[in-house]
Amino acid sequence: AAQTPLGLEAKKAMNAGALVSDEIVVGLIAEASKAPECSKGFILDGFPRTEVQAKKLDEMLQSRGQAIDKVLNFQVPNEVLVDRVVGRLIHQASGRSYHEKFAPPKVPGVDDVTGEPLIKRKDDNAETLKARLEAFDKQTSPVIQYYANKVISFRADKSQAEVAKDIDRALA
Repeated sequence: AAQTPLGLEAKKAMNAGALVSDEIVVGLIAEASKAPECSKGFILDGFPRTEVQAKKLDEMLQSRGQAIDKVLNFQVPNEVLVDRVVGRLIHQASGRSYHEKFAPPKVPGVDDVTGEPLIKRKDDNAETLKARLEAFDKQTSPVIQYYANKVISFRADKSQAEVAKDIDRALA
């Protein structure tokens, strides 16, 4: 999408530090979802986040004779999310991620592959995350209500294998 007119518009906005408009994001989804690998459907992760975005997405899909059929709502207690984020470590050059508790590097603070130091992102702290979660809850609750008859909610504070089984069941 980066080389399409919409992709270039999105890149321009991001490079300027601006948010990419809902229209551009929905347009990018419209473009990307035409790909052959999306012929049986596609998954959106983290979008829509607001009811306005949900309505714009639905309008675009409806114009193509499509519709959202399922919305997966992963429920994780905020304190678990804080624990997960606060312990995150990143190898900046590669993007590899570790976790102090759940997936630690072999040597504390050091990337397993390169031996280079790992960093913590500035926004990976409890205060920032709590503010983000409040905003997320405020914005996303209306989206869950909007798609109420399509929502499948399940606890996602379980093992990856258990969550994967729940996802498989939900999408079956």
